[in-house]
Amino acid sequence: MDANKAKGEQALQVPPGQMDKPDCFPNMESLLPKAVKRRVHALKRLQVQCASIEAKFYEEVHELERKYAALYQPLFDKRRDFVTGTVEPTDEECEWQSDREEEEDLAEEVKKKAAIEDEKKEDVTPEEDPKGIPEFWVTIFKSVDMLSDLLQEHDEPILKHLKDIQVKFSEPGQPMSFTLEFHFESNGYFNNAVLTKVYKMKSEPDTSDPFSFEGPEIIECEGCQIDWHKGKDVTVKTIKKKQKHKGRGTVRTVTKQVPNDSFFNFFNPIKVSEGEMDEDSEFTLATDFEIGHFFRERIVPRAVLYFTGEALEDDESFEEEELEEGEEEDQDEEGDDDDDEGDYDPKQKAEPQPAECKQQ
Repeated sequence: MDANKAKGEQALQVPPGQMDKPDCFPNMESLLPKAVKRRVHALKRLQVQCASIEAKFYEEVHELERKYAALYQPLFDKRRDFVTGTVEPTDEECEWQSDREEEEDLAEEVKKKAAIEDEKKEDVTPEEDPKGIPEFWVTIFKSVDMLSDLLQEHDEPILKHLKDIQVKFSEPGQPMSFTLEFHFESNGYFNNAVLTKVYKMKSEPDTSDPFSFEGPEIIECEGCQIDWHKGKDVTVKTIKKKQKHKGRGTVRTVTKQVPNDSFFNFFNPIKVSEGEMDEDSEFTLATDFEIGHFFRERIVPRAVLYFTGEALEDDESFEEEELEEGEEEDQDEEGDDDDDEGDYDPKQKAEPQPAECKQQ
């Protein structure tokens, strides 16, 4: 269940102190008479109480997500069995009426030509019926921009062994979190049957800045150790470097391992110390959380639609609508005589901001 649907569009929060507060707005409170300021303080106390109630709301939403996850799981298990080919769906389970008008309106002549071409291909290269849905998950990874940016060519053969991705929510009474489980069939790359990534969250106002609370925020992430087979670790690469002896002038060649770009670095998130982070770390961790959230809310529940591309079309349509709105706003601003650099940008407010990661 998507918690966002339960209470508006819930954004992943940036922890207090990680984002500078705008200084373009005057401090209204300082301009108020003492008696009015006193009443404003009373309103602030009420606001803190509202934040505490809101925190409880999100805790209950998490429990509701956990409850419904158990109802979804049998369907996701069946999806895994169909994808891997361990179970063949019945004729009844395969019945599907396409809602695409262009498919329904195809001319009979075009259909016949397609059938003839298929027969020719079968005559030239007769193939057995493939098992399940080959390359189901790797196709999704390659189709979604957020994931394809992480994907390297050497990752693809490994991800072809990916059987399923599951989301597990924390148990009742445990700290709020969710775990992404990547289930693999036996392969020649590593021994792990399951790779995990845990996202730990909190749903309570910060005592030092209670008004910043907008819902659960990810506060910590934890990967897992991958037990690579010898020479198969794609997260590192071996380079050779020549070294010259200063005294004798002799040259020797040494080899060493250096980090290598790979999707599987996802399971080894960077660790940062408490306090302020540099821009690169902040961006990397914000991206990490955005990806984790996207797996949880979009990829896992709607996998088949990302495989067929239908979910991608929906996402693109949504982005185009947002862009059109922004363009119209820009045009309106251009028409204003008062063109101030500090003007409020409504498009920025509409975009959820991912949280940053704290040290494990």
